[in-house]
Amino acid sequence: MRRIIVLVGAALVLGAVNFSIWQKENLLANGRVVLLELAPVDPRSLMQGDYMALRFRVADNAFGRGDRKIVGDGRIIVSVDDKNVASFKRFDDNTALAANEVRMRYRIRDDRPKFATNAFFFQEGHAKFYERARYGEFRVSEKGELLLTGLRGEKFERLGPEDDKTKI
Repeated sequence: MRRIIVLVGAALVLGAVNFSIWQKENLLANGRVVLLELAPVDPRSLMQGDYMALRFRVADNAFGRGDRKIVGDGRIIVSVDDKNVASFKRFDDNTALAANEVRMRYRIRDDRPKFATNAFFFQEGHAKFYERARYGEFRVSEKGELLLTGLRGEKFERLGPEDDKTKI
């Protein structure tokens, strides 16, 4: 009986992991590209390797800066311009979206809004490729789930080593 419970448990865990992977792959393949203007913070962590801490202008526009108490997780609506750059429009009230609007999920962690992630990790020694970062590139599902897929420069060019720029 124990063996059956262990096998069923293992199958459920593997099924859940594979379903999560499938969802992320589907989002990468079919998600809408949205660029969030960013403000880099601290570019390094000795414990985690090289990374860029991220803060997004859309979060500052939606929630303000400084001391604030945000109730909980939710979604915002952003409008997207012809270059795919998003700007805060309103908090999600479940009304229909206009053609240029996108729903984006946020989570509150340590009293701060977080859009998918608050850091972009890169290979040690590659910091120079990302110094000019001005936008975070996301793939966004219709439900507002986000994945950070890269960083872009002032002229919307993908940043990173030459062999990484063609990915995604």
